[in-house]
Amino acid sequence: MKKVLGLIAMIALIGCEGYFGTKTDKDFIDKPAFQVRDIAYVPIQPALNQFVRPTDVLAGFDDLLYVVDEATEEIISLDESGKELARLKVQGVKAVAQDRRFNLLAIGTKTDTISGTEFDLTCIYRIGMQNGAMYGLNHAKVLNEIVHPFYYKSTFSSTDADVVFNSIGVLADNRFYVTRVGPGGNSFDGPDDAMLLFGSDDAFITPIGVSSNGALFRDYFKDPFGVITTIQPPQILANGNDDFLFSSLDPTGVIKVQYIEFIETEFGATYEPRVLFGTEDDAEGFLSTPYKFDRPSGMALSGDGTNHIFITDSEKDSLYLFSINGFEGVKPPPGYSSARYINVSFGGTGQGLLEFNEPMGVAYKNQVVYVADAGNGRLLRFKLTSDFD
Repeated sequence: MKKVLGLIAMIALIGCEGYFGTKTDKDFIDKPAFQVRDIAYVPIQPALNQFVRPTDVLAGFDDLLYVVDEATEEIISLDESGKELARLKVQGVKAVAQDRRFNLLAIGTKTDTISGTEFDLTCIYRIGMQNGAMYGLNHAKVLNEIVHPFYYKSTFSSTDADVVFNSIGVLADNRFYVTRVGPGGNSFDGPDDAMLLFGSDDAFITPIGVSSNGALFRDYFKDPFGVITTIQPPQILANGNDDFLFSSLDPTGVIKVQYIEFIETEFGATYEPRVLFGTEDDAEGFLSTPYKFDRPSGMALSGDGTNHIFITDSEKDSLYLFSINGFEGVKPPPGYSSARYINVSFGGTGQGLLEFNEPMGVAYKNQVVYVADAGNGRLLRFKLTSDFD
């Protein structure tokens, strides 16, 4: 407890004009203002600055961290202390996931010459991490490539080059969802902009349709970007369902982060949106608050039972935290003066330890939140004051 109080006192003492970002008018939904609270996120120093433009960060099932540097087209592995272990070059890499067999699934590009013309096609690289008894990025090799559009057809049209994969969410049995934007091919490939489901063998299964108010919408997803599932490290606890959360970068979107629930009944299975709302007695804000986000670029879900949802907004330069029921903040500890969730979201544009410049990927591991601060070329680490021993 003395360490916690010491950290809070230190934050208060070093605070100066603009250090924590610009405060927000409480009557307007904007970037969250940092406030000195009993429970808040504090930075873990030093910031990790060996990156040029980190766009994604992953806490793997193998207990390692993986950072994607879009500028150098590399995946970088780190241990929990932040020590760099290895780098792997992957063409056009921008995002990475890991399945429960410890294979990496990296979204990049692959150059293909078709009818005499070169195209950089969106691609998912399956990367094996083990070579005999050796394990790690320095022993990794590409096991398979899922190149659009050849996972579902053998022909090619020039509009296929406009399609982009954005993010991957892995399920318990190693099937995985992929967000895709750009023109659809046919009824099998799905509409323009889609959520795709692939099998554990990388075979394409189906685009996802969503049922709402008694109707099935095959074109439900508008400019989908991020996707996360309930299957998260640590490996021993990674059991769950086929639910997922996705984010949308649609500029006209009202609710840009949604929870989609997979429901099985004797009459069949459906995907349905779960509306997450509460009252002012529950929390200051909610995941489903209209116009809460501008550009929700990164998402993470804690797999240790706390069920925190983390969202980075690269337009508002902010990090948000929600509970699995959609309340913004963390549940107060026993004996706290109020039962209302404590808002720990924060942000602001800058280079301070509690500021961001286009934060993209976000990950969670052992009570530490990692943010890929793309515009500042660094990986930041944060921990709740209540999580310190």
